[in-house]
Amino acid sequence: MKKISAVMVIGIFSLITIFKAQAQTSTTWQTKAIEPYHVAVAFSKTTNIIFPYSIVSVDIGSRDVLAQKAKGVENILQIKAAKDSFPQTNITIITTDGKLTSFLVDYAEQPSVLNLSLAGLPTKQAIAIPSESINQEQMEYYASIATESKEKARGIKDKTFGIHFKLNGIFIHDDVMLLRFNIANETNINYDIDQLRLYIRDQKKSKRTATQEIEISPVLVQSNIGKVAGKSDSTIVFVVPKFTIPDKKYLAVQLMEKNGGRHLELHVKNKKIVKAVPIE
Repeated sequence: MKKISAVMVIGIFSLITIFKAQAQTSTTWQTKAIEPYHVAVAFSKTTNIIFPYSIVSVDIGSRDVLAQKAKGVENILQIKAAKDSFPQTNITIITTDGKLTSFLVDYAEQPSVLNLSLAGLPTKQAIAIPSESINQEQMEYYASIATESKEKARGIKDKTFGIHFKLNGIFIHDDVMLLRFNIANETNINYDIDQLRLYIRDQKKSKRTATQEIEISPVLVQSNIGKVAGKSDSTIVFVVPKFTIPDKKYLAVQLMEKNGGRHLELHVKNKKIVKAVPIE
């Protein structure tokens, strides 16, 4: 009887210990519902969804819906119907910031919205291109440091009809380079930006020699504005993959005005690029 009682006591003690552990676990774990968004798609039209960060994975609930990342970019998802009038399904997306986003997907002959930007994003969303050594959240952080930095590059500027365009900061962090531009509008007429693009070009050669032009696409654009109001100035930071310029070439930076003639261009030589200021 003593042996049986000892066994029973040990068993009861073990059960109490298990119940306590379960009780502690139940109080530690908390659940929170993630409400899905709604989107309607058509068979003959493509719907574009812009995310604030690069897309890591996409799971489609049904083969009735087709989905893919936009070619050449990482934060735009393109979806459309694979057949007419399918029953409601869902899509789950995970982005590089670790967030999960869910959509309920319905069929519509004429969707009311074809281009959807998630809440909080600017109208002109920066396009995310993958970088192996640094994620987009980090790039935004380093771009903000470059924006506020007192370090300045000098002598890289152009002006026309009251518009002053400068490359006044060149920074480097690991495998990315940050180029800080300033656009000042001294006129009373707003300056609407059509494009701001970077090219590596051959220096001038004879007419018989073909010239080569390589465009450098930004990984991220900080303060991607579309207009510089009259009597004001704006700063834009381009984050690009690190580069240097080969001999007999230069970096051309084109700033074009929309529906106007105030176009500017900067020429940057390699001796300026290699003096990039490190940021941590």
